[in-house]
Amino acid sequence: RKEEELDSKDAIILHQFSRPRNGVPSLSPFCLKMETYLRMADLPYQNYFDGKLSPQGKMPWIEYNHKKVSGTEFIIDFLEEKLGVNLNKHLGPHERAVSRAVTKMVEEHLYWTLAYCQWVENLHETQKMVSLFGPFSDLLKWIFCHLTKGIVKREMYGHGIGRFSEEEMYTLMEKDMRTLAGLLGDKKYIMGSTVSTVDATVFGHLAQAMWTLPGTRPERLIKGELINLAMYCERIRRKFWPEWHHDDDNTLYESEESSEASKTYSPLRDFSFYSRTETFDEEGNSISQTPDTDYTGHSLFDSDVDMDEYRDHEQCK
Repeated sequence: RKEEELDSKDAIILHQFSRPRNGVPSLSPFCLKMETYLRMADLPYQNYFDGKLSPQGKMPWIEYNHKKVSGTEFIIDFLEEKLGVNLNKHLGPHERAVSRAVTKMVEEHLYWTLAYCQWVENLHETQKMVSLFGPFSDLLKWIFCHLTKGIVKREMYGHGIGRFSEEEMYTLMEKDMRTLAGLLGDKKYIMGSTVSTVDATVFGHLAQAMWTLPGTRPERLIKGELINLAMYCERIRRKFWPEWHHDDDNTLYESEESSEASKTYSPLRDFSFYSRTETFDEEGNSISQTPDTDYTGHSLFDSDVDMDEYRDHEQCK
């Protein structure tokens, strides 16, 4: 494809991997983290799916006023300095310390166990989601996925976590997910009633377990015993990704009244200018958001939704 000339003057250009086929914005937790952060901070941005890595070999990365920045932590620091945004301004010193500790646990530990599940154990299903087109797309997807599998296994071994057995790795994954569930409790977001940067990180990773790992242990855990994490993911998806919808949605998180209305989501677009303040479709019409109440009338954005009511409701179904 002919590369388009980009002008990043006063515009955030977000480089990331192409959208997968299953309706999820990204198979990369870090790409999903970065794009979710931009939406949480209400910063207009433009996606660019050229597949080109940053000079440091990273994905995602951004361009702003012809400045290239890679690494999600450095990107966020850069945007805070240049644009004055700060999702953590309501946090005290102790809360900021906890937030950073959780971020590092998720990105440096939980990430690897989810990557193993996606690119090693569940590779066949992941291959179906990869978006590649052309006469040799199936062969290219097979090559890409198996190359990625080898890279993930090698990097996990270098990290150290890949030297354990599969069962031991899943034990570590379960401990991390239970820690997040305990930290979240019945709160709306990880650090309380207001969204903060750590929520973009946690959502970017847990969304993989929710929507890209069908039938695996992470999915069974998050949609079963750790139901508060599933509701947390759904809460963020509905609020910051109004156009994100796919046919495999679990009705556990939707009211019967809103299930049909939710089918009106607009598809994720590959190359678009996005601002959460006002999102438009290709014809220039404003995209409406779906109802955000459950079958009891509670708001899915609230933290006081009764978990037991959801379990009882699902059993009745």
